[in-house]
Amino acid sequence: MNILSNGKNDHDDDTCLPSKTPLNEEQNGPEGFRFEDPDGGLESEEFLPSGNGKKAIRFTDFEGKTSFGMSIFNLGNAIMGSGILGLAYAMANTGILLFLFLLTAVAALSAYSIHLLLKAAGIVGIRAYEQLGYRAFGTPGKMAAGIAITLQNIGAMSSYLYIVKSELPLVIQAFLKEDPNSDLWYLNGNYLVIIVSACVILPLSLMKQLGYLGYTSGFSLSCMVFFLTAVSGPSSQLFFTQSLIYSDMPTWHTVMCLFTFLQTAYTIPILAFAFVCHPEVLPIYTELRNPSKKKMQKVSNISILVMYTMYFLAALFGYLTFYGELEPELLHTYSRIDPYDTLILCVRVAVLTAVTLTVPIVLFPVRRAILQMLFPTKPFSWLRHVLIALVLLFFINMLVIFAPNILGIFGVIGATSAPCLIFIFPAVFYIRIVPKEDEPMSSVPKIVAVCFAALGVSFMVMSLSFIIIDWTSGTSRAAGGH
Repeated sequence: MNILSNGKNDHDDDTCLPSKTPLNEEQNGPEGFRFEDPDGGLESEEFLPSGNGKKAIRFTDFEGKTSFGMSIFNLGNAIMGSGILGLAYAMANTGILLFLFLLTAVAALSAYSIHLLLKAAGIVGIRAYEQLGYRAFGTPGKMAAGIAITLQNIGAMSSYLYIVKSELPLVIQAFLKEDPNSDLWYLNGNYLVIIVSACVILPLSLMKQLGYLGYTSGFSLSCMVFFLTAVSGPSSQLFFTQSLIYSDMPTWHTVMCLFTFLQTAYTIPILAFAFVCHPEVLPIYTELRNPSKKKMQKVSNISILVMYTMYFLAALFGYLTFYGELEPELLHTYSRIDPYDTLILCVRVAVLTAVTLTVPIVLFPVRRAILQMLFPTKPFSWLRHVLIALVLLFFINMLVIFAPNILGIFGVIGATSAPCLIFIFPAVFYIRIVPKEDEPMSSVPKIVAVCFAALGVSFMVMSLSFIIIDWTSGTSRAAGGH
């Protein structure tokens, strides 16, 4: 066994590498090896069988059976969620050209960071984000990765359920023609988000494997395609015509808006939040049929490219419709036109369906991170599986009920956890795990990885600074008003 570059040898930690069987490159990537264990040798794996002669079944022990297409659906659904509703607001703060540049940069960097994760995972035979952290830095690395995944995905699920809380009462009110000031219980968003969580999200979250959600992910993406069509297709002419009353900007503003640089505090965090799929990459890789690094990289590249296109079109047409009248949540802006319009109602229902079906996909990595941090050596238990899902959904529902607005969730989580998961962790794990004999620190890949990690740190500091300045100025304005 080779000694890794972080100074640990294989019998100094409890992570056992699975045996390798040489196979062809097409099936198992450029390394030409396939790890016989489908989960890539977690720290809980054992070489010796249990007392009854059979190896104990761990919570991640199963054979990958998810097809290439279903894996794209799952990863695409993990990428595209409520972030698409905040991008038009981000474009309003930056202008079209700067937004396009930032969107392209974040998408390309996300694809590169997935490449780093997959390469590091291929070297040590591990397909769990937390275990890469453990292999690179021991228990502190595992805990840091697990905490970042937990915070990031809780923020994502909170934003999804916040949309349910804010939009579902309006949809029900429009269908039933109820008085907006009515205090009926089924028009209370707090009650409705709890009902949706219990009746739809919880049953899907109790699936044992992530691959089972491929069909719901495909349906969720179809709903978001309908949303995009309604915003940017021929039917959006209705929106353009009716929304003119909300824009008092002169004609020349369509040119000047290309270079708007004001109020950019939340723009970069929102963009980063919209492309965070890294906690889901390795679980999806684990369940991929005939997995290989090359095959999983194709899944990631296709998913990111499709989401990149949809993000830009949705942001562009939403921005050109409302200009400076945009709200942080795009559907609220459209609702000012006519809350009873049939097309607007259909768009709302589609978005509600999409974000609701995305929550179980995002919950899986959080549960896995908790199991890795608290129960790394325990076999799979349905009791733990169910209890963790219940506790998570209860906590997230409480957070949604008391959260002030969706922008705060996007900004804070995007400025902290997202840079770690996209930039910092993949780079430092790659630097520590790839042996120096293969790639010394003076090699181009390692130098690029160091620059990538430094970019992530700069990104985090800059985003947090913008948010603090924005909050401080908002507090000062509020105090001055009194």
